[in-house]
Amino acid sequence: MVPLGDSPLSRDGKSLIIAMDHGLERGPEVFRDVPERADPANVFEIATHDAVTGLAVQKGVAETYYPSYDDSVNLVAKLNGKTLLGEGDRYAPPNWDARRAAEIGADAIGYTVYTGSRKEAQMFKEFREAQATARDEDLPIVLWSYPRGQGVNDHDAPKVVAYAARIGLELGADLSKIKYPGRKEDVEWAAHVSGQMPILMSGGDTTTEKAFLQDVKTFMDGGGDGLTVGRNIWQREDPVAMLDKLERIVYDDAAVEDVL
Repeated sequence: MVPLGDSPLSRDGKSLIIAMDHGLERGPEVFRDVPERADPANVFEIATHDAVTGLAVQKGVAETYYPSYDDSVNLVAKLNGKTLLGEGDRYAPPNWDARRAAEIGADAIGYTVYTGSRKEAQMFKEFREAQATARDEDLPIVLWSYPRGQGVNDHDAPKVVAYAARIGLELGADLSKIKYPGRKEDVEWAAHVSGQMPILMSGGDTTTEKAFLQDVKTFMDGGGDGLTVGRNIWQREDPVAMLDKLERIVYDDAAVEDVL
């Protein structure tokens, strides 16, 4: 693990990364209610907010749009991903590498591993290769640590989430994105078993503003180190207002009732 004290991904030891790899992972229907967000430039503009420490996007979006924002947005180059169109076990193939990400100025790489899939061993190998190149390029690694497969009955279950956190530490991630396990004590356990590696909460499906902010607050109070969130920001009518509130909760430890 590489300490993130001097990394642009960290602000006062906390991170808030916006993810917008959903066009690949979930398809353009995610933009149906907010069609303007189908334009990546719109989300890059959102990511210039002071609260945001990184924006995670796939290769084509990074190569096309990041050059216009390299002075105002920290790029997390998402190196692998899948679509909804495939069948069978979860598998996210690599689409580019850390060397090319470094060439365009990325500040970090992101990588998904579906532990529990029958293709787990292949993904471990591909993550190891991506990690080695990232180390050569001095890029930190954010692991999307997502247990999936026939042996995983509930990927949000506290035991599974804690396992995901530990997997990130064991594989050598610098930060790990994990699911929200539901209770403060469950977050505390996940934070404990992840050791010195920071854990970030996955934003998940869009929910009510109050419910989302309460989950974030619980995660931070339980020892979490920030979040990686997409739809709960850019699917909202006023994403800047949401980021203003998240900034106070994540960095200033504000109570939910004080930001609503």
